Parts: sequence; C-alpha cells; structure tokens
Amino acid sequence: MHVLVLGGFGFIGRHAVAALRAQGCRISIGSRFPRWRRRQANPADGRVEVHMERLLCAEQWRPLIEGVDVVVNCVGILRPRGRETYRRVHHLGPAALAEACAFGGQRLIHVSALGLDSDARSRFLGCKRDGELALRASGADCCIVRPSLLDAEHDGFGARWIRRVARWPVHPVPADAIGRIAVLHVDDLADALAQLALSTTPVAMSRACKEYDLGGSHAFTLIEHLAELRKLDSKRPARVIRIPAWLAQLASHVCDFLHVTPLSFGHLELLRQDNCPQHNRLPELLGRPPRTTAGSTGVPIGETNWLEPVPATVR
Repeated sequence: MHVLVLGGFGFIGRHAVAALRAQGCRISIGSRFPRWRRRQANPADGRVEVHMERLLCAEQWRPLIEGVDVVVNCVGILRPRGRETYRRVHHLGPAALAEACAFGGQRLIHVSALGLDSDARSRFLGCKRDGELALRASGADCCIVRPSLLDAEHDGFGARWIRRVARWPVHPVPADAIGRIAVLHVDDLADALAQLALSTTPVAMSRACKEYDLGGSHAFTLIEHLAELRKLDSKRPARVIRIPAWLAQLASHVCDFLHVTPLSFGHLELLRQDNCPQHNRLPELLGRPPRTTAGSTGVPIGETNWLEPVPATVR
C-alpha cells in the first residue's frame, strides 16, 4: 500500500510514518521543505513538496496524489504565517484535497481536533470545524480523526513545553481552565492512523465520512495533568497559582501575536470545557487499552458524561 503522509516531518506525522512503515507500507512524505529534512527521512521514503496554503483546488492536488492509495493529512498550524492562514491550511486546502481524493478514489485520513462543536470564537478552531464540514460534503472515502491533548516523552513542541512547566515549583494555571482532558500518547494516535489506513471496507460503505474521537484512558484537569507529570521528576507537589481569566486571555493573545509558547487563544478556549471523547474509539481501533501517559489517577473515561456543559456560575 502506498501512503502519502502530509506533514510527515511534524510531530504527529513523524510518528504516523513510523507506524505505517512498521506495517510494511510504502511511504511518501509531503512537506513544505522536503530537501531540508534529509537527516529525518528514510532513504526508502519518497518526498513530495506540498504547500497546503497554495493547493486550493482539486486539480492542483491530482498529480500529487496520483498512484497513492491513502492520504494521511497531519498538516496543521498553531498560528498563521503570511499566506499560511487558518482558512487556507485548515479549511480550503483540505477541502480541495478531499475533492481530489473523491475523484481519484484515494482514502483520506484527516487529523482534526476535539472540541470543535462548541461556540468557539477562535479562528483556529472555527476553520478546523469548517474543514470538517467540507470533508463531510466531499463524497470522498474519508476518516476524520479527533485526538485529545497529545503527550510524548521527548517530542512535540506542546508536549515538551507542558512537561517543562510541570517541573517548575510553581504551576501558573488559568482560573477558568476547569475542563478535563483525556491525555493521549502520540504513539497510540499513530497506531490508530495506521490501522485506519490499512483497514479494508467495501466501496459502497467507504463513500461516507467516518469520524473517530480518540483519547487516553483517564481524564484530567490541567492542574491534575501537571501534577501527574511533576511526579516523574519530583516527590514535592508544586504550588498552583490560578491566573484570573481576563489575564490568561490577554496572555494568550500576546503569545499569539509574538508567536511564543504553545499557549494560544484557541487552546485556552478548549481548556475551559471538557475535551474528552464522548465515545472513545481508540480501544476499538487498537484492539487494546490506551497507553497510560504520566499517571492514571485521573477519572476513568466512561464513568461520566464529559460533554456536560460547564455550569454557568463557573464560567
């Protein structure tokens, strides 16, 4: 099977490539600068130059996916950069790709995010939601995969940053970050993507958008997650400082403007509500329970309806 992994040198993409390679797939990696990534690339892998923000119609995608069986789209941006806007990268580019896959008969596996069904004000979340709507309307054989917050020991900008903060003796946390998150190990996500790429379904059944919400086995608030990560390096609990909601929101806008730290307004919005799968399909895809991340003292998923709205008095 020939699989094209878009964003194959990114955090999710690297792990997806490794999982697909372990299954014996032929890999092509789509990247903005494939020649700059020689040290990260396997000599056996093909490399394709792909700029999602420029490929906004199906005709532009068709030569890039010709001869490919499955396309795994791991492309995403935390913040806009010039022409790389949320609308182009999260909505218009994937919409054109889905149309091209519908024409060429390729399966499309699209990595999105949980929490897009709320009334989010963030363009980051709004454009991801619009991208999902376009995929559903495309008629392509597509899978929308929505992972929760991702964790890894030594990889990923956001995962490394959270683990770094966890080692601090003081944990500054937005006061309104009261939602629970089903922290998911990135290797579990990669294995799930590989299983979806390799799955065989009748053509008549495949021409519909299938959706998979994925999370870890336990749910944590941000404070609890940081406390669990801190236990890996220290027996002494950190002091928690709750940042007023208005100040945390201002800080998120400053971080967006300066392009520093993983904190963004979109992520802050996600932390204000539960960000767990209502039905976790990860065990179904993997045939086993999810890996534990830092610890398992959170609430096991399945014991509570995590999509219950946050009480208005707390907001």
